[in-house]
Amino acid sequence: MLKNITLSAEEELIQRARDKARRERTTLNATFRCWLNQYVNRSSKTADYASLMDSLGYARPGRKISRDELNER
Repeated sequence: MLKNITLSAEEELIQRARDKARRERTTLNATFRCWLNQYVNRSSKTADYASLMDSLGYARPGRKISRDELNER
């Protein structure tokens, strides 16, 4: 179910956004819904990234690897 909300912005900014949406063959409303979805899901991606980096904590970036280490199987 879609629910209406009210936002406010400068009139010129709104017009430029509508013009851009029109050039992209969409609506400002559809663009906002897409942005809102990305905004809501962004925090979980950040948490996933932090978890990945924690799991890679054993890696030591910047260490030179010897030729023998590169050739190990």
